[in-house]
Amino acid sequence: MRVDAKVYLNEYLYENFLEEESLKQLSDAATLPGVYKHVIGMPDIHTGFGLPIGGIMAMEVPDGLISAGAVGMDINCGVRLIRSNLKVGDLTDEDLFNLLKEIASRVPTGIGKKSKHQHRVGKYFEEITTKGLKALLELGFAREEDHDFVEEEGSFSGADLSKVSRRARRRGNQLSTIGGGNHFIELEEISEIFDEGIASTFGLKKGDLGVLVHTGSRGFGHQICIDYSSVMEKAARKYGIELPSKGLAAVPITSTEGQNYLAAMSAAINFAFANRQIITYDIREAFSSYFDCPDTELDLGVVYDVAHNIAKFEKIEGKELLVHRKGAVRALPPGHTGNPAPYISSGHPVLVPGSMGTSSYVVVATPKIVDTFYSVNHGAGRVMSRREAKKTISTSMFKKQLGSVLYYGGKAANLLDEAPEAYKDIDMVINTLADIDMITKVARLSPLGVIKGDGGGR
Repeated sequence: MRVDAKVYLNEYLYENFLEEESLKQLSDAATLPGVYKHVIGMPDIHTGFGLPIGGIMAMEVPDGLISAGAVGMDINCGVRLIRSNLKVGDLTDEDLFNLLKEIASRVPTGIGKKSKHQHRVGKYFEEITTKGLKALLELGFAREEDHDFVEEEGSFSGADLSKVSRRARRRGNQLSTIGGGNHFIELEEISEIFDEGIASTFGLKKGDLGVLVHTGSRGFGHQICIDYSSVMEKAARKYGIELPSKGLAAVPITSTEGQNYLAAMSAAINFAFANRQIITYDIREAFSSYFDCPDTELDLGVVYDVAHNIAKFEKIEGKELLVHRKGAVRALPPGHTGNPAPYISSGHPVLVPGSMGTSSYVVVATPKIVDTFYSVNHGAGRVMSRREAKKTISTSMFKKQLGSVLYYGGKAANLLDEAPEAYKDIDMVINTLADIDMITKVARLSPLGVIKGDGGGR
């Protein structure tokens, strides 16, 4: 190991959920040339492909490496929160179920599902992957202000579709789909406010209805990771790099292979931003249809959209770094110039979903977050593999764990690997960083209804 590995866990998580394999993956990452200061495991850490999920690795620029596996399979798998001015107390279970139905009729779920907007967006695919959300504003899928509330304004620079394989491009017909696995669209009640001032800045009020969207670059980004992991594994030998595992295949940032991956990754990042934007358009249409009014009358503004599974050039502690966040979210503290203008004084919202039957959180970072390269965990983190969950959890157990939470889409028997019991306690995960003053809790979101798709994690 060239640097230390640091893991953030409270006593409960340490005693109950720490995986030796995830620690080995962190220590493997610490052996790579160019790695800076330390590699980090977030409280939701669990075994992944190469770098663990919940892993952060910073590489020095220009002499460090870039790794497709350390970014992840689902490039820019991210989370978006949409607020409304609807009061949950004014809605019945029938209203909530019908809203889920309206949304699901517009947004396909499950593995391999294709976009219902392909006839409108297909011919603009290169423009969308190059410009991201900006292209969708021109096509009528976004409000003028939406980009102000998206990381990187929803448009990541440097994308080049020519660096993406034909096979990946063929899988690019999935805009406005959520896929399977842990991806979802969820109706939420803003059930608790921890910081009234910051919550007001974000437009969050106790008792209001919100919508949380979790999905990424779908088969397009997945194929890019597969393609370039193979390229990097072969090229590493050429550059004399000794790889600790196939999952951590890496090449110099400045190499042809590294630059090509950055261009392809950027295209997938823009695809994912566009995916969540068109889903937002569809959600607004669903609400407008059900309540028979313009969507703007219901607010339905974007609170924020955060990305994980991404590598970004950032200046931290006076050094130029390429920060790989795999299952981790960028979190900028108040006053940081990288915050979007509306959130300079508060720091931008960090969205941390739990499981489909447990709370999610809105938090903000404090200045202490620099120790994690401005990064926070992206969710609760698994405690059971998908295979183990399906063997261990019965349909009746699954329904009991969900309680009053409505769900729409996949059959219960096909969603056992997404049961709350398969995940860590989200409160323990959040409190790990909150208790040491690295984050401030802003709001708790309680699930009311969720749309899930059958199949694996993409």
